[in-house]
Amino acid sequence: MPDPTALSAEDRKLVTLARATRARTGAAEGAAVRDLDGRTYAGATVALPSLQVSAVGVCLAMALSSGAKGLEAVVVMGAETLAEVDAEAIREFAGDGVVVHLA
Repeated sequence: MPDPTALSAEDRKLVTLARATRARTGAAEGAAVRDLDGRTYAGATVALPSLQVSAVGVCLAMALSSGAKGLEAVVVMGAETLAEVDAEAIREFAGDGVVVHLA
């Protein structure tokens, strides 16, 4: 888990959102992102036989469909590493400067 004392107040909010979403759904992963306007989006892994979406993918879809133009930060709970597909999606949407915290 990221050291809470090393995180900004806004990043701690993302940790809380990701943790709560994961706990509420019982999903393998929970994630939260903050867009360039400061809006936050939280999501959990979707694992249906006919639909699989990572927690980061859910958050990115929500941000994109809400008109976000980029991201400031991403938090993923329940992952030791960021899946390459998620890393690529973050880069494609928001560039290389996005802070990603894993816990």
